[in-house]
Amino acid sequence: MARSVPAAISLVRVRLQQSRPRLRPRSRLSRRLVAVLAVLGPGLIAANAGNDAGGIATYASVGAKYGYDLLWMMVVITVSLIVVQEMAARMGAVTGKGLAELIREQYGVRWSMFATASVLLANLGICISEFVGIGAALNLAGIPFQVSVPIAAGAVWLLVVRGSYKVAERVFVLMTIPFFAYPVAAIVAHPHWLAVGRATVAPHIQLSSGYLFLFIATAGTTITPFMQLYVQSAVVERGIGTEELNAERAEVTSGSIFANLVASFIIIATGATLFVHGHRTVRNAADAAKALEPFAGRFAEVLFAIGLLGASLLAAAILPVTAAYVIAETFGFEKGISHRAREAPVFVGVITVLIAVGTLVAIIPGVPVITLLVAVQVVNGVLLPITLFFVWRLAANRELMGEYANGRTFNVLAGATVAATSTLSLLLLGVTLAGGL
Repeated sequence: MARSVPAAISLVRVRLQQSRPRLRPRSRLSRRLVAVLAVLGPGLIAANAGNDAGGIATYASVGAKYGYDLLWMMVVITVSLIVVQEMAARMGAVTGKGLAELIREQYGVRWSMFATASVLLANLGICISEFVGIGAALNLAGIPFQVSVPIAAGAVWLLVVRGSYKVAERVFVLMTIPFFAYPVAAIVAHPHWLAVGRATVAPHIQLSSGYLFLFIATAGTTITPFMQLYVQSAVVERGIGTEELNAERAEVTSGSIFANLVASFIIIATGATLFVHGHRTVRNAADAAKALEPFAGRFAEVLFAIGLLGASLLAAAILPVTAAYVIAETFGFEKGISHRAREAPVFVGVITVLIAVGTLVAIIPGVPVITLLVAVQVVNGVLLPITLFFVWRLAANRELMGEYANGRTFNVLAGATVAATSTLSLLLLGVTLAGGL
């Protein structure tokens, strides 16, 4: 009996060892899945936050008015977005500092103060529009915006103020899932895929003022200042260093491609329905969702509304956080989503104020949203060229970046991207001001 126990134990050990190889493929797959989920983060979040309520309304207007004609520019904009986001992420990984902090250190307090004031004003205006978008999306389901907006605001505040950074980031990533509604809505709309393919690779340019305005607006809503500011600050808070830079580059690239594919599918969905049937005017994203129903059915409207809700929730969370990062970095205050109010009072206070003001304005009946969005466009038109210039020059600074500074070829590409996007932004500013006058 004494000998049988060790023998039994040995037999169990042998059987366990024989069974281990069968488990290895599954464990490897699990590890790969965890690795893929772990790398998703700042790039994906920032790029998709750019597909906010205003962005959706712009893309829907493009599809409704010009069909697929502007799809080719989404390819060009995607390259530009990848270049700009990569520089911001690289600076965060190499320096361990946010963009506002680097501007203050390298160019002085005045430029940093100007950028901070502009970001605060622009983000407040866009934040209001996001809560308006939340109310509009849930109103399609029969929920009054006076009820839905405060509840959504409370949930967003709890997430970014009371949660940890890891939890908040995972929720942000999950908020990108509703964006898959747009590809499905485009398929339901039964577009002419051959025409879509031709429009994607063959530029079709018109010289009309309407075409020019939407062309510029599309570029402006795809690459916005808060995206670069958030990416760099989030990379720093996540603790990403140079050893993880290649993975972060892949994440930024894939996030930018995904976000602009979503934007393209919005154009395709509205082009296949509204444009084809002569419904050429879209005032906002909710109008686009309602307008889809007669041509693509109730299912398409619901999908569009789900996408609008997810986009508005994500941007409503990211915009206050971005403004808080910028202010804290400019003045040297403690910052970070993982910090409580007593540890980072200014950071938490900025988030709270922006969410509160955005909510209060969004539930006011008859608020002049269009006037507000025009004013925000003007501010963003001034801010974008300045922000992109700083991103470009700081990323090319060898004293600051060392071996990770822009190479010659990349620097030329980055400079061309900054020049092109800045020119388009200034043109949009001029057209907006001319229209206002």
